[in-house]
Amino acid sequence: MRIEEIVEQYLPCEKVLTDMTSFFRIFGDNTRLKIISLLSVCEVCVSDISKLLKLNQTTVSHQLSVLKKGNIVNCRRVGKTIYYFICNDFVENMMEVGVRQAQDII
Repeated sequence: MRIEEIVEQYLPCEKVLTDMTSFFRIFGDNTRLKIISLLSVCEVCVSDISKLLKLNQTTVSHQLSVLKKGNIVNCRRVGKTIYYFICNDFVENMMEVGVRQAQDII
């Protein structure tokens, strides 16, 4: 098999590459990584995320919106309180591997 055929067979199409770029871009922000790490432990509401991570509630809400649009988190309402949680098992695994990788580099 020629190299061109191999590349053509295994290189993802432009849409898949664009979707992958959007997905991985989500992990390029420290605040979002903190929120994902926290939500990997348990479901949490915005005010508790804000207190635990020492972040402004507006910042937390904005970042949760980004994570929700990226299908990383979802939420459920209990009365007036909305609890956020990781809805993508792959993300939890990826975070675990990423942390281990980063610790090995240091």
